[in-house]
Amino acid sequence: MNREQALAIVKLQLTEHRYTHTLGVVETAIKLAEQFGGDPSKAELAAIFHDYAKFRDKEEMKRVVQEKLEDKSFLEYGDELLHAPCGAYFVKQEVGIDDQEILQAIYYHTTGRPQMTLLEKIVFLADYIEPGRKFKGVEEVRQLAKTSIDDAIVQALENTINFLMKRRQRVYPDTLATYNDLVNRKRRSDVS
Repeated sequence: MNREQALAIVKLQLTEHRYTHTLGVVETAIKLAEQFGGDPSKAELAAIFHDYAKFRDKEEMKRVVQEKLEDKSFLEYGDELLHAPCGAYFVKQEVGIDDQEILQAIYYHTTGRPQMTLLEKIVFLADYIEPGRKFKGVEEVRQLAKTSIDDAIVQALENTINFLMKRRQRVYPDTLATYNDLVNRKRRSDVS
C-alpha cells in the first residue's frame, strides 16, 4: 500500500483537524526514523494509521476490547486510551495490514510499554512532538529528541504522568512501567 492510498483510507476516519495532526505525525515519524536508524517506510505507515480509530463509537471499541483483545485493562482507564489498541485491531481487520511491528506501534502509541521497539518509540514520540502540538513541556521534549529518543520519551512520559496526577486521573500501568523501564536502562548505561 502506498502513501496516497493509506492517507485516503485514514482521511475518511478522521476530522480535518485530526487529519492535519496525522500528517504532522507522519512527517515527524519519518524524520525520527531517519535520525535514529529506524525503517522510514514502516514509521510512515504506522504513523498514518496511528489514530485510525480515534473517532470510532466508544461502545464499539469497548466491545472490541472485551471480545477480541487479550488486555481488558484498557476498559478501566477511560475512553481516551481505547483508540490505540482498537486502532491496531481495526487496521488489521479492515485495512489488511498484518505487519506485527506496525500494529504494535499503533497499539502502544498512547501508553507506551516496557522494552518498546524502535518503531514503537518513533510513533509514540512523533505523536507527542509533531509540529501542531502546542502545550506546556512539548518544546523541551522536541529539544531532547534532537539527541536522544529515550530521553525525549522519558520527559514526555513525565509530563503526561504529572498532567494526569494533577487532575487526579488514573495513570495506565504500562505508562508508569515504560517510564521506569527507560529510567532504569539509562541508569544502567550511565554506570557501565
